[in-house]
Amino acid sequence: MRISSTLHDSIVDGPGLRYVVFTQGCPHRCLGCHNPGTHDPLGGREVGVEEIIADMLRNPLTDGLTLSGGEPFSQAEDAAKIARAAREAGLNVWCFTGWTLEELREMPEAQVLLQEVDVLVDGPYVEAERSLNLQWRGSGNQRVIQL
Repeated sequence: MRISSTLHDSIVDGPGLRYVVFTQGCPHRCLGCHNPGTHDPLGGREVGVEEIIADMLRNPLTDGLTLSGGEPFSQAEDAAKIARAAREAGLNVWCFTGWTLEELREMPEAQVLLQEVDVLVDGPYVEAERSLNLQWRGSGNQRVIQL
């Protein structure tokens, strides 16, 4: 799997103490993105899914997994394997995406990951709708959806 980085013990990427996987590669390239270094699909580094899972499960205090980006749905199959392992370990799974839920439901390749996500934060970042008052999102068009 191509990732930008991982983060242990995040408290800003969903509720509780979270393990975050920042996937590498994003087709949306939103103006004002807070993570523009993840846009290039050839950037970052290759890491084995099993290595990511083992790293995620090291901390018994972790409450959940957050898949962010980049665009996790661009690597839906690998991201789904990580999400499935998280859920099997009793962790909740959040996923941030630039696509809307409606768009994802029309993408056959996205279904494998959608089935493993508990909460989806959807929609592209729109700089004109930026707000610092929104919990878990950067712009007013984005939604936090319990799946």
